[in-house]
Amino acid sequence: MKVKPAERTTSVQEYYFSQKLRQIDQMRKAGVDVINLGIGSPDQPPSENTVARLAEEAAKPTGHGYQSYNGIPALRNAFSDWYKKYFHIELDPENEVLPLMGSKEGIMHISMAFVNPGDEVLVPNPGYPTYSSVTSLVGGIIRYYNLEEKKGWTPDIDEIEKSDLSKVKLMWVNYPNMPTGARGSLKLYEELVGFGLKHNILICNDNPYSFILNNEYLSILSAGAAKEIVLELNSLSKSHNMAGWRIGMVAGNRDYIASILKVKSNMDSGMLRAIQEAAVEALSNPPSWYEKVNSVYRKRRVIVEEIMELLKCSIDRSQTGLFVWGRIPEEIPDCEAFVEEMLQNANVFITPGFIFGSNGGRYIRISLCADEEALNKAKERIREKIASLRSQ
Repeated sequence: MKVKPAERTTSVQEYYFSQKLRQIDQMRKAGVDVINLGIGSPDQPPSENTVARLAEEAAKPTGHGYQSYNGIPALRNAFSDWYKKYFHIELDPENEVLPLMGSKEGIMHISMAFVNPGDEVLVPNPGYPTYSSVTSLVGGIIRYYNLEEKKGWTPDIDEIEKSDLSKVKLMWVNYPNMPTGARGSLKLYEELVGFGLKHNILICNDNPYSFILNNEYLSILSAGAAKEIVLELNSLSKSHNMAGWRIGMVAGNRDYIASILKVKSNMDSGMLRAIQEAAVEALSNPPSWYEKVNSVYRKRRVIVEEIMELLKCSIDRSQTGLFVWGRIPEEIPDCEAFVEEMLQNANVFITPGFIFGSNGGRYIRISLCADEEALNKAKERIREKIASLRSQ
């Protein structure tokens, strides 16, 4: 190329799922029926009233112009009411709630608002890869901290404090956890808030999985003096089956929110009003709607656990969220090769845990975002593959 890309682009690679989806697409074009059990994109629809509200608002001729950078008041109020109803947290809708175009956008905005080049950022291992890639893009220095099965996939604060924290500016946490499914707890949140206050480190909890196979709704903002040192991201993607709509939020101290808005207001011109109004409708869904969605996931999870058993993977049945996380048996030498063999010979794609960090290297993750027919079909293919190997 005559014009070289910015150096920051050399610090990140193409997202793993982007590469894998391209491979799966090529296999399908060649006539291979691949069952994708990798990505957590909800296949159930939003509530009927949400879709109806979108159509109603989109039909209004006056609703297609630019919108405010901090979202319409009705949406900020709806997020505030949602947090009060389910998380028992009081949020001022005027200045403690900022709607986003998905919480992934929020990871970038928060990083740009608070991380200077050379600042260090604590990132979980295993964890969502975007925490690392965004840190690199803004010039921050990644400091991985360990999450381990023997410690319930929660950070060992005492261990972290043994290191020099003088340059650490921000810490990413994610509970209920992805990819491990570990639940959060008030005790954990209180410990994290205390850690943040002690070392002047901004604690950012990414919280999109609270409503999936979980009825213990908990926010880090409920812990002590959390608003002094905490931000929380949330999203309608998983909780309301609206992944493609790109609706999220960040909540916390008004000064922190104001700093994020400085960045956001220079990067977009607001969300379509019809989408915002429909999001208001979605946030008013009754508890029975969430239960209906979860009843589907519960049935699917039974089949996924059977697939894990076929693969001789060990799982924690108390895990929550949109996936099942399992440890592969010791006799399997390489997880990536194992997953690729399932893709090529059983035509079933399963996510290898190494993409979430080195501590995920002995694990796989299966999504619940495939219907029972597809899951049963995948189970039978894997059963046949295993039987074939044993007969050789």
